[in-house]
Amino acid sequence: MTIKDTPEEWEIRSSETPFRGAKTSVRTDAVVMPDGSVARRDYQVHPGSVAILALDDDDRVLLIKQYRHPVRQKLWEIPAGLLDVPGENPLHAAQRELYEEAHVKAEDWRVLTDVYTTPGGCDESVRIFLARGLSEARGERFTAEHEETDLQHARVPVDELVRGVLAGELHNNCLVVGVLSLVAARGGDGLDALRPAEAPWPARPFEA
Repeated sequence: MTIKDTPEEWEIRSSETPFRGAKTSVRTDAVVMPDGSVARRDYQVHPGSVAILALDDDDRVLLIKQYRHPVRQKLWEIPAGLLDVPGENPLHAAQRELYEEAHVKAEDWRVLTDVYTTPGGCDESVRIFLARGLSEARGERFTAEHEETDLQHARVPVDELVRGVLAGELHNNCLVVGVLSLVAARGGDGLDALRPAEAPWPARPFEA
């Protein structure tokens, strides 16, 4: 058996959107089950996101700490953002987010991993990039608003982050997945064997 996710779509008898927000919405589908019964499934419709594990020459990861209201915590995270424009190239979006949230640019970009954050209740897919060759970006700093006006920044060694993840001290999905994927890639074929930055992304097709 090949262990690989595969596309499949069950019949939808009806669909409605009871809520529409600024960036996301909630959809209710009546889905035909394998036994012929019909079940209603509610889920958040999401445009998709990118996240960036930015690794400096001292083997430290660039982090931000941001208030997340749904969980009532300030979380240490890696830079991330929404794919605001349909069909947007995720690499371009990631470069923009790294600039806006950290005023940093990177010379080397790879795809670290692609994940569905909560596939039981949301269709969000996130592409996590590995960015290396970091340097300060030129130009004016991005004007922050809302939660981003209170961001904290840090550069933390990879080993310390692994310890924090396994100790239950760090909880952000992209940080956890990104850091552990980085360690796994190093222990496998190496970081240079990762997919190129503009590798196909079936969950969120884009134009190169």
